[in-house]
Amino acid sequence: MTELPPAGTTAVSTRGLRKTYRHRGRLVVAVGGLDLDVPLGGVHGFLGPNGAGKTTTIRMLLGLIRPDSGTVRVLDRPVPDALPEVVARVGAIVESPTFFPAFSGRRNLELLAAAIGAPAAQVDRVLADVGLADRAGSPFRTYSLGMKQRLAIASTLLKDPDLVIFDEPTNGLDPAGIHEVRQTMRSLADAGKTVLVSSHILAEVQQVADTVSIVTQGRLVAGGRVDDLIAAAGAGESRVAVADAARAAAVLTGRGWAVRPDGGDALRVAGAAPADITRALAEQGLYLHELVPGRADLEQVFLSLTGTGADGTAAAHQGRPAPHGRRARA
Repeated sequence: MTELPPAGTTAVSTRGLRKTYRHRGRLVVAVGGLDLDVPLGGVHGFLGPNGAGKTTTIRMLLGLIRPDSGTVRVLDRPVPDALPEVVARVGAIVESPTFFPAFSGRRNLELLAAAIGAPAAQVDRVLADVGLADRAGSPFRTYSLGMKQRLAIASTLLKDPDLVIFDEPTNGLDPAGIHEVRQTMRSLADAGKTVLVSSHILAEVQQVADTVSIVTQGRLVAGGRVDDLIAAAGAGESRVAVADAARAAAVLTGRGWAVRPDGGDALRVAGAAPADITRALAEQGLYLHELVPGRADLEQVFLSLTGTGADGTAAAHQGRPAPHGRRARA
């Protein structure tokens, strides 16, 4: 277990966080010794396959459930001991909140603001923050899924929190809704808040997140800046085409690279720089008539580290070297 970082450098820190459940008489480890650091400011992606313990971890951060062991620090205060101090500074969406369908978005927020003692003036401010000012007077039932989710985000901002936590905020949204929520998260971070988002939509996380933590089986396997993790993963998956694809595949596989067919005489080659692919084939008298270089992305980093897709299924691309991200200690 590593030491906690200095005060004032993280929005969330956990050490040795563990949570188990009993399911049909069997002990299930939901979170198994998690060391997690979410830096202050920016968007932090919390990634892992289904069942990796992401939602359980978020519930422990919010004091909704107690860990079996380990420590949790949120905004430099211990949780759950200092939860009354922390809760006013944290906004979270763990499950979709319920709004009155016939009431306008503004009226729904006015009622909520009155219930939590937030200033009435805050309502119009948060509606503007999430881009709903022009539809504030429309009934909630007329909102698109993306607008409903943005109103949910607005509800978390009524108390002007320093830390905003979203658990799978784009579930069920169409591409337009996902884009809307992504823009909202980015604008919150640009306004100085820390945004912690749990998601399995890796391409979306890559577009919005500054830093990420990748977990599997309730443990951290890598973390850090998105660009650094991708750079450490090396080359992405390149598409090459050669007359003798079968022989080329054998040559490239023999170099230790992951190779798969891509239709006709084309191959997909992972983990190799384009120059190395060209050289390896030319040395065997094989000459390319097509080469489309690839670049590693967050999904490839995720696959190589967890061995699974975001939905928990086995990864199709094995044999990639894992990037040298920050790893948890046992």
